[in-house]
Amino acid sequence: MSDASWDPALDNFMAHCGAEKGLAMASLEATRFDLARLRRWAEAEGISAPISLRDNHLRSFLMESAGELGPSSRARLLSTLRSFFKFLLAENLISVDPTTTLIAPRRGRKLPAVLTLNQVERLIETVDGARPADLRDRSILEILYGCGCRVSELCGLDVTDLDRSEATLLLRGKGRKQRLVPIGEPALEAVGLYLRAGRSDLTGKSPDAALFLNQRGGRLSRVSVWNLIKKSGAAAGLPESLSPHTLRHTYATHLLEGGADLRVVQELLGHADIGTTEIYTHIDRAWLTEAWLGAHPRARRK
Repeated sequence: MSDASWDPALDNFMAHCGAEKGLAMASLEATRFDLARLRRWAEAEGISAPISLRDNHLRSFLMESAGELGPSSRARLLSTLRSFFKFLLAENLISVDPTTTLIAPRRGRKLPAVLTLNQVERLIETVDGARPADLRDRSILEILYGCGCRVSELCGLDVTDLDRSEATLLLRGKGRKQRLVPIGEPALEAVGLYLRAGRSDLTGKSPDAALFLNQRGGRLSRVSVWNLIKKSGAAAGLPESLSPHTLRHTYATHLLEGGADLRVVQELLGHADIGTTEIYTHIDRAWLTEAWLGAHPRARRK
């Protein structure tokens, strides 16, 4: 590539991203959008070709763009710039990569929403019927909060995964990794009632090994669990953003609030990296601050 003006440089780079890097269409569109933003900024600054850009130019561009972008978009923009100039360097169009001195912005982590204990109890109490589906749904709500499992793990449960004598549940997480988690008395009682008086009425002609069955006797789907959470959440007057994962977040947060060790929570959640679990320490600290503000006589001015 002999011409290093904007059009050929961008066209060749996008061809490289599609053909050699194999980026998906959405990623290609995002890359094209980021580079179009860079080009508009550069041309407004009188910079007619990408090879004329220096690190101070890119720093100014990123600072001006930061106000219009969220943390993820800012990180993606820098990643696009690095890929683009690495490509120009490989094509011998530049002798120095101007992105090597740029520092990636810290990506903020959005804290997951959690429920209070009162909200959890209201949610569970929305299902109190005696029909087989009611007994099943009550068990599902108890297990999602009482065991902190993912919805996929819940739907993958078989009857044999419940050990009622040991009060444990065998979960199969990401990568089919197995872990045993304790199941509390309320959840154990709810599941026991469902097994005695509900599941047999849902079993079809060909009995399924699944613990939780749908009306046709097959394994319950994740969509059905989502619908249950939405319906029960609305009945309990909880936020529309409520999801099965909210109960998992709530489980972890309440454990830490109760004094559980972070490593224990990591094992119970099935996190491979404790860094994933550490986000709950931020929630825990927020809860402690809130509790302090409400309880300490010198927390606020009169």
